[in-house]
Parts: sequence; C-alpha cells; structure tokens
Amino acid sequence: MTPPVFAHGHLRLYLLSLLAESGRGMHGYELIQALGDRFGGTYVPSAGTIYPRLGKLEEEGLVTKVADGRKTVYEITDAGRAELEARASELDGIENGVTDSVRRLADEVRSSVNDAMRSLRAELAAAAREAKAEARYTATVIPDNEHIESRTRLQEAEALLAEFRASVRSELRMRASRGDLTAETVAALREGLDAIRGRL
Repeated sequence: MTPPVFAHGHLRLYLLSLLAESGRGMHGYELIQALGDRFGGTYVPSAGTIYPRLGKLEEEGLVTKVADGRKTVYEITDAGRAELEARASELDGIENGVTDSVRRLADEVRSSVNDAMRSLRAELAAAAREAKAEARYTATVIPDNEHIESRTRLQEAEALLAEFRASVRSELRMRASRGDLTAETVAALREGLDAIRGRL
C-alpha cells in the first residue's frame, strides 16, 4: 500500500508555509497548483482535500478569506505566521518528506509507464502473430479475390498498429518529460488496449 504523501496534520502546516511564501493572498486553485509544482506533477491534491483544511485554518484564526469576484482569496494571519515560526523545525522535516515523496511517486510513475510499454509491446506482438496465422489460414481456404482483400486489410491493420504505437509512445514520453504522466493515464491505456483486444 502506498504511504500518504503528508503525515497527519502536515498538509495544513504546508499550506500555511505556501501562503507565507507567496507574500500575498492565494486562491484555493493556486494553492493546488503550487503543491502540484512542488511535487513535479506527481501529486496534485483535489479540491476536496484542500478546501476543508483551509476552512479549518480559518476557524483557528490562522488564515482569513476575502471574496475576489467569484473566487476566494486566502491570506495567512499573524497567528498563522506565529505558528509557522513555532513549528519551523517541523516544517523542515516536512520539506525533507516532500522530497522523499517526490522520488517515491516518480519511481511509481516510471514503473507504471514501463509496465504499460511492456504490455503495449506484448499486445502488438500478439496481434502480429495472430495476423500472420490468419494470413496463412486464408491462403489455404479462401478463394484468391477474398485472399487478396484480406491481405490488404491485414496490411492496413498493421500500418494502423504501427502508427498508434509511435503516436502513443511519443505522447507518453512527452508527458513523462513534463512530469504530468499519471498512473490514471497508464491505467486508461491498459483498459483501452484490453477493450480493443476484446473486440477482435
């Protein structure tokens, strides 16, 4: 089981530090983006994770919120800064934990990508073997005209597979280089391949 990114109570302290560093107020979405940036895109908290904690910080008088059009701006209070100062050593430990979490999450993403690429190669190899077997079969039992049409369709299918593999591989590498290749993307790829195989 994957351990949590933040230990209990650490995310709220980290939110305070982000607000203090900004030197200005931040929208909830900006805080989510800032956390995503700190983790290189390997961890992006949901609104359902961030907003309840901001609400709790407001209740404790550590942040204030002000309406800015349709958005809400959160600012750290003097009490919030005092808590940060009092827990400075703990915050240093959290920063070290974030670094470890980024490495761990990056390893998990890398492993997922490798698994997906192995699965894709296996699927393509299996499809090629099946196509060759089908071609051998049709050469012996299907009349010439149908045999020619079947081989034409086979060539078209193999070209599509090659184009798909190149396109997906390029997209996966580009996302991995940007740091936004998620485990969900890899899972969606695997599910899509399974669905295609199931329809053949």
